[in-house]
Amino acid sequence: MYKQSLTKEQALQKLKHYCAYQERCHSEVKEKLFDLGVRMKEHDEIIATLIEENYLNEERFASAFAGGKFRIKQWGRVKIRYELKQRQVSDYCIKKAMKQIEEEIYWQTLLTLAEKKYASLKGEQYLVRQKKTADHLRRNGYEPDLIQTALKEVMANK
Repeated sequence: MYKQSLTKEQALQKLKHYCAYQERCHSEVKEKLFDLGVRMKEHDEIIATLIEENYLNEERFASAFAGGKFRIKQWGRVKIRYELKQRQVSDYCIKKAMKQIEEEIYWQTLLTLAEKKYASLKGEQYLVRQKKTADHLRRNGYEPDLIQTALKEVMANK
């Protein structure tokens, strides 16, 4: 079925609402423009207007995304960086967003996750527990060297 094309003003209003509801990255807005059936030649103009009026700010998006995924889902930096790259966020914005995650809190979160996972594998053999815990932390996006340090600390306490 052919989609009715919106005028530039209608599309702009819809996108203002879309961006005001939640922080968005440029690639999400571009996708939404396609979904709305907006003509290609109007895309850049609409995006420029959204940026000028501060509805769209990639730096703000990256910081909100990184902070949220770390606090709520307890993702590590590797996974957050990967997800931001998938959304075509600039390296500058990614670096700035990563600085929002405090080192001490990051380490405590990693240790807590390691302790929980290790404790949940009580019936397993020592090396199996260690490997499964490390794999779990790697899937959550934590750095391998930090995982090894955390595992040593967890096992020293057991």
